[in-house]
Amino acid sequence: MPGPWHSLTPHSHDSSDKTDSALESSNRGLRVIGLSFAILTVTAVIQAVIVAFSGSVALLGDTLHNFADALTSVPLAVAFWLGRRAATSRYTYGYGRAEDLAGIVIVILIALTAFFAGYQAIYRLINPQELSALAWVAAAGLVGFLGNEWVARYRIKVGKEIGSAALVADGLHARTDGFTSLAVLVSALGAFLGFPIADPIVGLAITAAILFVLRDAAREIYHRLMDAVDPSLVDQARTVLAATPGVRQVGSVRLRWIGHTLHAEVDILVPHTLTLVDAHAIAVDAEHRLTHELPRLRAATVHPDPDGPEGVDHHARLP
Repeated sequence: MPGPWHSLTPHSHDSSDKTDSALESSNRGLRVIGLSFAILTVTAVIQAVIVAFSGSVALLGDTLHNFADALTSVPLAVAFWLGRRAATSRYTYGYGRAEDLAGIVIVILIALTAFFAGYQAIYRLINPQELSALAWVAAAGLVGFLGNEWVARYRIKVGKEIGSAALVADGLHARTDGFTSLAVLVSALGAFLGFPIADPIVGLAITAAILFVLRDAAREIYHRLMDAVDPSLVDQARTVLAATPGVRQVGSVRLRWIGHTLHAEVDILVPHTLTLVDAHAIAVDAEHRLTHELPRLRAATVHPDPDGPEGVDHHARLP
């Protein structure tokens, strides 16, 4: 049984339903990764078959790129798998940060995609190349675009639903690959119409589009690494705490993402005349309200401070 001083110490609540929800989110993430890996692999195989009889260098590059994109699912899958492991005495917050590390890898890959696309476009401007089997090349480019765009929408949708910045970034990565596939389609159309220079021009435009996607993905991962949260979540937490019976004032409110779950550390002021047991009850109530009202909040630590008597600073340094 906890001692009386337990009521004025930070109280943490990690309910089983929240844990189950976090595990289910990880399972959803793994399902998304597995299905998108299969879709991208099939897409790349179809393109590889067309490369074999068309001899298109542009399509070969796009095919290799799609194979590489499918393989980027590996570090993200490892991150979701690690995130399911229980906390240890060394990693006391668990392994959720592995998602952020995977996000860094994905951002680097998007940057490499932009570099590769830009290099190819400039090279083709300097060294124009004729395309053969244009209809098949265009079809392969369309297949690559549709496959990547479907994967992008799926990853981004589920990533936002479970709060995974890394999965969202990986969805943006798939979208950049869809752009490069679309460039193959447009370049084939341009060559068919007698404008082979359309290939490198479209490639440069696609490079610019990828750079915008890179900016968004890098910003998303940077915010996670710096423990940034949506300010509206902080406001919502303050509203929930202020509405808790017995809470006179709300002190500091700190929220942070660990993987795709939120954790909170908050201070509340309660009447100084309360017993320790009553102060503890208010803290537990505030904690339960937070974990049920804030989306994807897995754990909350609530610290109650006595409010009063007037002129007394309970945090003043002892002489």
